[in-house]
Amino acid sequence: MPGPIETRLSEIGVTLPDAPAPAANYVPFVQVGDLVHVSGQISMSEDGTLITGKLGETLGVDEGAAAARRCAIALLAQVRAACGGDIERLVRVVKLTGFVNSTVDFTDQPKVINGASDFLVEALGDAGRHARSAVSAASLPLGVAVEIEGIFEVR
Repeated sequence: MPGPIETRLSEIGVTLPDAPAPAANYVPFVQVGDLVHVSGQISMSEDGTLITGKLGETLGVDEGAAAARRCAIALLAQVRAACGGDIERLVRVVKLTGFVNSTVDFTDQPKVINGASDFLVEALGDAGRHARSAVSAASLPLGVAVEIEGIFEVR
């Protein structure tokens, strides 16, 4: 029988993908005590296509927020992998750091990263509320629009 997190994800129409493999010389997550530190997850559509572009130039805030939401889904997939396939071991989201590929005059990074934050609260309730940073980047790997890393408490 699915637990509350799996049930809620199903209710909102989200199926967690397999955890993406690292693209370079790093590990996807490191667990220290009851904290799982998840490496940056890049914006990728449900079919595996990269979501690329620069906010303030080729993408608007809503498109960026949708890309950030996809990063948050990938973060949860990594947490599930860190928990041996049992997402119900997730206690709470502790912190997100979001990087937004944006023009020098773009100032809505927080609105973009809200796509991830809003999704995590929708999926996890109060356990999805977290500390956060949202910063601009002149470019991101592979030209993606958004990259987000996170820290999660697990049991």
